[in-house]
Amino acid sequence: MFRGGVDLSTFAATVTDKKGNLITDLTKDDFEIVEDGRKQSLEYFAMGDGDAAPPMHLGLMVDASGSMQNDLRLAQGAAVKFLNMLPAAQDITLVDFDTQVRIARYPQRDFARLIERIRQRKADGFTALYDALGTYLDGADSQDGRKVMVMYTDGGDTRSALSFSETITLLKASNVTVYAIGLVDNMGSARAEVQMTLRRMVETTGGVAFFPSAMKDVESAYDKVLMEIKGQYHLGYQSSNTARDGAWRKVEIRLKRPGLRVRSRQGYFAPYQPS
Repeated sequence: MFRGGVDLSTFAATVTDKKGNLITDLTKDDFEIVEDGRKQSLEYFAMGDGDAAPPMHLGLMVDASGSMQNDLRLAQGAAVKFLNMLPAAQDITLVDFDTQVRIARYPQRDFARLIERIRQRKADGFTALYDALGTYLDGADSQDGRKVMVMYTDGGDTRSALSFSETITLLKASNVTVYAIGLVDNMGSARAEVQMTLRRMVETTGGVAFFPSAMKDVESAYDKVLMEIKGQYHLGYQSSNTARDGAWRKVEIRLKRPGLRVRSRQGYFAPYQPS
């Protein structure tokens, strides 16, 4: 049974073979967790779509800035299709942003209202991408269970108060798996840099960035995200280090089966309690 709280460190892990194919038939005995060089006792294990999986909270971030003028309708249509494929989420947090960040959480029963809000937004303003992520992560911190954010953006931040390095720190501190659907075809000479920025952000959380250029590629990216969500393993352990010093703890998830690769966040910040 999943139980949250500061005493249980939880990680979502995605396992692939060398060709990138998802591996979904592993058991608890196939995993080892090592924190700061010390092996830990795995107390909680569940598959992404199994009955024992923790409740899921989905975040959907839609870039509505002026630079998305040509792609916003594509983003909106693809987001709606994705949501229709994902009935398992307890609630959905919509973050749409331009110069400002707007955030609202919808339970399943308000699905129609959520869809309407996605479709109504017009492209305008600057791109406060880092602030939007920071706002979402702040709200997600209080949610118990598995948390997945799918962000749809061209990736070029032009307005945030948060810096890139501050955003990376917030992502490291969160237990949200972030996926990016990056529409970067119109970014010109900045395209490679934007791709690298998005990859760095999502890889910090164990997620993946996709860079589609047509609607069919967008839908394919969402299909892959859905498969990843269903194929995730959920691992939990109580750290043998009882210090509440707020320090970064490096965590390595190891696999006993050879030839496989695991994606996950690479650690967490310990709880902090002043002495």
